[in-house]
Amino acid sequence: MHSRVPTGGREAGTVRRVSSHHSDRAEAARILERFRVWAVVGLSPDPARPSHRVARFLQDRGYEIVPVYPRGGTILGEPTYPDVSSIPSSRGVEVVDIFRRSHHAGRHVDEAIAMGAAAVWLQLGVVDGAAVERARASGLLAVMDRCPAIEYPRVFRA
Repeated sequence: MHSRVPTGGREAGTVRRVSSHHSDRAEAARILERFRVWAVVGLSPDPARPSHRVARFLQDRGYEIVPVYPRGGTILGEPTYPDVSSIPSSRGVEVVDIFRRSHHAGRHVDEAIAMGAAAVWLQLGVVDGAAVERARASGLLAVMDRCPAIEYPRVFRA
């Protein structure tokens, strides 16, 4: 089953088919099972923010977090990078997890493709069907409008 979402841009008002939530759930499981190093774009230093709570959740379960935060410093004990393109390849980022508004997501997906990441994860409320299609066309796994802290217990029965 597929859902239909507006594509925007020059073809505003047209629709494009993107994968269903069912296939996103299967890809979410593959990502959580296979990849351990996550760049978290939009990771806030504020513990009350969802990005911080989710990153901490992942970190507490053994995932390595690479914070992407333009103001510098450290978050959750890790040095921050101003953007995905600034992360050294030696960090070994496998997943780019996007906590940004939907209209910014495509830029970060393109950065993930350029850096050679294995997957992109667009958080709850972050929807960009065209960006997800670009990621998949480039060979990346992609999840949209989901949260790893919600999917993790489904995958690992935790």
